[in-house]
Amino acid sequence: MRILLVAVALVATSVLAADPALAPNAPKDKPVQAEASKMDKAIAPYVAQARKSWPGAKKRYLAGLPKGEIFFVTAQLHEGDQMEQCFLRVTKIDAGKITATIATDLLALKKLKNGDTVTIKESELVDWMIAKPDGTEEGNVVGKFLDTWDQR
Repeated sequence: MRILLVAVALVATSVLAADPALAPNAPKDKPVQAEASKMDKAIAPYVAQARKSWPGAKKRYLAGLPKGEIFFVTAQLHEGDQMEQCFLRVTKIDAGKITATIATDLLALKKLKNGDTVTIKESELVDWMIAKPDGTEEGNVVGKFLDTWDQR
């Protein structure tokens, strides 16, 4: 049975530590450990919702977000048979690919770390979030679900 470590949060604590531009009252990270297949099944409708709203969020990012707003995506990163879902701070979107910096302190992956630059396909997106300077957020439907998920 594969166990999946998921850094679930409205905004990851490690992001706040690395980026003082985020509001100090931004929600804190709540990591979840779960069997990968069980979690994937549970989050599927929320991933679909996030992907459906992605084009609008992407369009806003490309047009330029208001000062102080930060755009993140959530993706599943892999090292061998290990996988971890984490926040990525978007730096570029082009030709169906998202380039971003890892914005989560990774627990299961050993080669990648917070601050590393990665590129994922837009089709690999699990969720997206816009962090606002007042500590509120937009998006993060998968993260909000996982904050309340009862695995029993």
